Amino acid sequence: MWLLFGGGLLAFILYVSAVNVNFMNLFGRMPNLRTLENPKSELASEIYSADGVLLGKYFRENRTPVDYKDLPQNVIDALIATEDVRFEQHSGIDFKGLFAIPYYLLSGRSRGSSTLTQQVAKVLFRTREDLNDGTLNSDGKLGLLITKTKEWLLAIKLERNYTKREILRMYLNTVDYGSNAFGINTAAKTFFNKSPKQLTTPEAATLVGIVNAPSRFSPAAHPVRSKRRRNWVLQQMVRANYLSADEMRRDTTQAIVLHYSVENSAQGLAPYFRTEVAKYLQTWARETDHDLYADGLKIYTTLDSRMQVYAEKAVAEHLALQQKWFSAQWKGQLPWRDENGKVIPNFLATSMRRTQRYKSLMERYDGNRDSVNYYLRHKYRMTVFSWQGEREMLMSPMDSLDYYKRYLRAGFLAVNPLNGYIKAWVGGPNYKFFKFDHVRQGKRQPGSTFKPIVYTAAIDQGYSPCFPRPDVATTFPGEAGRPPYTPHNFEGGYSGRTFTLRQALARSMNSITAWLVYKLGPETVVAYAKRLGITSPIDPVPAVGFGASDCSIYELCGAYGTFVNKGVHTTPIMVTRIEDKNGNELRQFVAQTKEALSEETAYVMTNMLQASTTEPGGTSTILHTGFKFPFQIGAKTGTTSNYSDAWFMGITPDLVCGMWVGGEDRSIHFRTGAYGQGARLALPLYGIFMKKVIADKNISINTQPFPAPAAPLTIELDCSKYYGSMQRDTIPYDQKLTQPSTNDLDDKDI
Repeated sequence: MWLLFGGGLLAFILYVSAVNVNFMNLFGRMPNLRTLENPKSELASEIYSADGVLLGKYFRENRTPVDYKDLPQNVIDALIATEDVRFEQHSGIDFKGLFAIPYYLLSGRSRGSSTLTQQVAKVLFRTREDLNDGTLNSDGKLGLLITKTKEWLLAIKLERNYTKREILRMYLNTVDYGSNAFGINTAAKTFFNKSPKQLTTPEAATLVGIVNAPSRFSPAAHPVRSKRRRNWVLQQMVRANYLSADEMRRDTTQAIVLHYSVENSAQGLAPYFRTEVAKYLQTWARETDHDLYADGLKIYTTLDSRMQVYAEKAVAEHLALQQKWFSAQWKGQLPWRDENGKVIPNFLATSMRRTQRYKSLMERYDGNRDSVNYYLRHKYRMTVFSWQGEREMLMSPMDSLDYYKRYLRAGFLAVNPLNGYIKAWVGGPNYKFFKFDHVRQGKRQPGSTFKPIVYTAAIDQGYSPCFPRPDVATTFPGEAGRPPYTPHNFEGGYSGRTFTLRQALARSMNSITAWLVYKLGPETVVAYAKRLGITSPIDPVPAVGFGASDCSIYELCGAYGTFVNKGVHTTPIMVTRIEDKNGNELRQFVAQTKEALSEETAYVMTNMLQASTTEPGGTSTILHTGFKFPFQIGAKTGTTSNYSDAWFMGITPDLVCGMWVGGEDRSIHFRTGAYGQGARLALPLYGIFMKKVIADKNISINTQPFPAPAAPLTIELDCSKYYGSMQRDTIPYDQKLTQPSTNDLDDKDI
């Protein structure tokens, strides 16, 4: 017997030693000492606004750790009583509980043998996934024995390296509670919208009860079963003397009241912005060997959470009304039209073929169009977006495509031009339903918002804002296979009267812009666009001055910011710094700058842009006459052919705002400029936003006059003395239109 005992003990020691060193790779890897001292679990990275508001998280496992001091005693008591009642007495392995397993099995009672420390080892080191790569590892009993042995060894080592408090903290910060909630901090927020410290004893017992089987005991999915489990945890707390019998009876009668909300990327402020930040940081993460979704980084951005709230509200308010007008105008008709106003045949079928759903179905059914068409027209119950709130509807994918194609889209960006800090970013109507970002991802023809670049080139080439030019036609001769080109004014004709360049820009007159392009050359205009930060391809064609080439709101805000920032182009930036999970700074970010214009030219352009809001006939005078803004604002409206794109750019001394409104496709638009021009479809969005910002006394923006250069100006700005010989028309060229029809609109909308 002694020989058998000694031999068995020796065999056990040899077996444990072999597992520990992974003898001949039979048992799979074991963590080294460095890994053991720095166990790593996936931590959600957090992204913050400039004013310290948590905007959201990046994660695969939504886990945000808490310190031991922030763990409430009721959670700790419930955990120990339920999972490891002798936690304070053992050193990683509970031999008393281990040898009691046969008794529990014979008596029919359930009991697990893993201590809290072993469970920590299992989760932290993924013993059943990452360390399960030995020759003898399998899904059978031998593989389970090897895995258990590793967990015993790791538990002992953890107990040697960490205090009991540290092990408890690791457990509560790593365990899975279901509903994509990892760790007690996220679980408390997900199920009860509380911090761990705020949890009541019944709530603590509920969360502790989940960890044994998250899908089985979830209070959101199985409330009755979860309540029984919670009451059992409370009974265990009584047995362990953590709770009195009276307290247990009181707590077991309480209902589980949830404030259930699973965090996802579509929730919270600035989802389009956060998505763009993630794209931007992926390159940095790869270069520096970081994982944006697992390293618990702290990302500090330039965004102002208050401005962001106002921007999102302004987009929602403005688009809801514009959508009502749009739907009324196309009621009972198909809005996708060609240049002649005729319905585009097979528009939806063609659009569907460009979707990922169509490509996936074609791949699944080996190109069988009959099968694909069947599923494209099969109706499902789905949740859809509306400006009155989400709705449940029975729709096929083709119905859904038809439904969403009729919705107007928008993009809005606000930037501080002095440092490039992005203050607000709204990429669309609703991120949950419209993922495409119209601030940077989307590029459309900018229309007349491109004209200031032409005028910038003209000022640099010696033209004065007071330079007179008659409103007559300019014809570009045909070349390179192109026919002769004669741009027309917005209303179609020419007045023959003389206007200064300042007046021409204020009224957005195409005839005088065309003449400037003719004199300067399209190549010169393209060169200035590049100097001002337009990175999208621009064709050097006669129509370049009217925004014929696509660009983004992001690019235009950088260009207009150059005027405000004394000729220095500052690339808009999103992130200021990144810290690791311990608060150590990993990197600071600074905007890239370059000298693009002279300070004088930049100031002249800010002055000329103000004419749009102050000159009789200016396209943006409503900012002073309607919105009643008492401070200087530079502005420019933009409208493209067939009213497919409506733009507006607004500048003040420390804020540049750019916005676009239109359909998802260029063929979807309003019928006339009465609804579809920039001054009507885009400008009011700026007014709504600025009204909200100005009303918030906690937001400091500069409403003083634009600062003049220190050196005396060499360019004349006061053109009033030239106006005596010029006839003045107080109606803007792109506003000589009837008012929008009030049919099908409520009185409160008019």
